[in-house]
Amino acid sequence: MSITANWSYPTAIRFGAGRISEIADACVAAGISKPLLVTDKGLADLPITTATLDLLEAAGLGRAIFADVDPNPNEKNAAAGVAAYRAGGHDGVIAFGGGSGLDLGKVVAFHAGQTRPLWDFEDIGDWWTRADADAIAPIVAVPTTAGTGSEVGRASVITNSVSAEKKIIFHPKMLPAVVICDPELTVGMPQFITAGTGLDAFAHCVEAFCSPHYHPMSQGIALEGMRLVKDYLPRAYADGTDIEARANMMSAAAMGATAFQKGLGAIHALSHPIGAIYHTHHGTTNAVCMPAVLQFNKPAIADRLAQAAAYLGIDGGFDGFCAFVDELNASMSIPKSLTELGIENPDVDRIVAGALIDPSTGGNPIEMTAENTRALLLQIL
Repeated sequence: MSITANWSYPTAIRFGAGRISEIADACVAAGISKPLLVTDKGLADLPITTATLDLLEAAGLGRAIFADVDPNPNEKNAAAGVAAYRAGGHDGVIAFGGGSGLDLGKVVAFHAGQTRPLWDFEDIGDWWTRADADAIAPIVAVPTTAGTGSEVGRASVITNSVSAEKKIIFHPKMLPAVVICDPELTVGMPQFITAGTGLDAFAHCVEAFCSPHYHPMSQGIALEGMRLVKDYLPRAYADGTDIEARANMMSAAAMGATAFQKGLGAIHALSHPIGAIYHTHHGTTNAVCMPAVLQFNKPAIADRLAQAAAYLGIDGGFDGFCAFVDELNASMSIPKSLTELGIENPDVDRIVAGALIDPSTGGNPIEMTAENTRALLLQIL
């Protein structure tokens, strides 16, 4: 089944297999004539990246790449990227890759024209208004995984390497001007990345759906995003060449990121400090945390997730939904605890403190306190 579409919501999206061929035209549409392609170290020399650079070079847009991006990108990566952008005289960014490449690329485009330090723009109150909006460079986003949905987001998650805290840098103009969602770019993902990124998308949808904030549009998007993950992630995991499954997972990823404007919760509040301190894969960490968080929030979300279960064709209401999550995790060899994830003797106090100040905390259906968050974390250990 071939899925091809052009969407204008939440931004201009060119969706379909083979559409990376339109990368040069997408740059022109975004007003970019000399792009810097920003990606992560693992993708820098892969065929999908070199082929994209070939297309840009053939179209007369140059061949510039910055790939000094860590799995959890930090302010050092951002500074190096900004330096490369300025030195090359670029006028826009192609954010290319999974969450790390997308987030770092967006921050480079955002910060290259600013004069204030990066942390002055953390997503606190109206700090984003400190930015010179006219100096933010245009962005073309090209996801190569199906998880974070950063390609349709207005923010980036950047780790403060000094404090080992994940910070959110936000500005409305960080939303990419054009997105190319080409499922063929995800075919080469190994199974554990397919699982981790796919479950990240699922976590976005689940937490958005359970958030107590009022946002009916996000509620509907989150519910359908869950269905796409339920139906297509097992297929993509079993057969990485299943283009229909890969395409629907790309949709689910974008839907999750769109939906979580409604809020996230304890899954992300815990996984952010865990990932920042111990450098675990974000989506996999979310998946490890999810079963315990669902039980933690049960008094507030049981009825809501029973409704979701009915829509998804899952019997047993809330308990059936939780059983489905356990089975999905097990089918893709997700660790059952942080210990199995490789974290030994964690600093519980530090993780709890980080969780309580994380922006995701405010979207959790049950108020997170030092006492109940510690108890929750100990269950996950």
